[in-house]
Amino acid sequence: MEDVAIFFRSSRGERVEAVSSTNLKLKSGSFTSLIGPSGCGKSTLLNALAGFVPISRGAILVDDEIVDGPSPDVGVVFQQYALFPWFSARGNVEFALRRFNLGRAERRRQALEALDEVGLAGRADAYPGQLSGGMKQRVALARTMAGHPKLLLMDEPFGALDAQTRMSMHELLLRVWDARRTTVLFVTHDVDEALILSDRIHVMSPAPGRIIDSIDVLSARPRSVENIDAGYVENRNRIMRLLHHKPEAGLSARQPIDRSL
Repeated sequence: MEDVAIFFRSSRGERVEAVSSTNLKLKSGSFTSLIGPSGCGKSTLLNALAGFVPISRGAILVDDEIVDGPSPDVGVVFQQYALFPWFSARGNVEFALRRFNLGRAERRRQALEALDEVGLAGRADAYPGQLSGGMKQRVALARTMAGHPKLLLMDEPFGALDAQTRMSMHELLLRVWDARRTTVLFVTHDVDEALILSDRIHVMSPAPGRIIDSIDVLSARPRSVENIDAGYVENRNRIMRLLHHKPEAGLSARQPIDRSL
């Protein structure tokens, strides 16, 4: 992502800046989180990466290919599960595989394999209405990962889940990520979630959003809020200060930050 800015037109026809000039590079196979205050443009930036929202300036590239629309190389998981209620779990995953022109038997095989990967091998024939929120999100993850995307974008995917289910989903996601090493960009408003999951965290300013700081998370995995080290606490305090508009000493919120990897 190079010098990306995104503008919208308001209902009165005014030009509104949603995302200010932003540069971002994701290391292949890394797990990166994007965090910032509500309304700062996190989801807008993610939707631009997915090819759903046009950018007003700059360029977005995935493996040196310009993103100018949705691509099978980029998978997206939203907070809303967006499952078809008339399809079973397997049917939802198979439907997403139709764009790859696979035969019916191969679609079925890959769908069952993806559901097994997220721990739903025994619920393949269940319909969304028969599944819990956590199970629905597992189906949504399986549906996306079945296509083997190079880049996985996740927009607060666990925000609607209870604390216990959320922790279970963290463990599952990290297990899948560790096995596949798909590049992940994870949008969240939860500081602890970002610290538990990520290799790197980018912090955005209030709207119009831009990245104002980047933090490498060096605490050993697995991580949890019950087992934290000094580095975890230091990073958490640093992010909280930024979210409350208190930049680190010597760091101006108006200065550009070098985010190259």
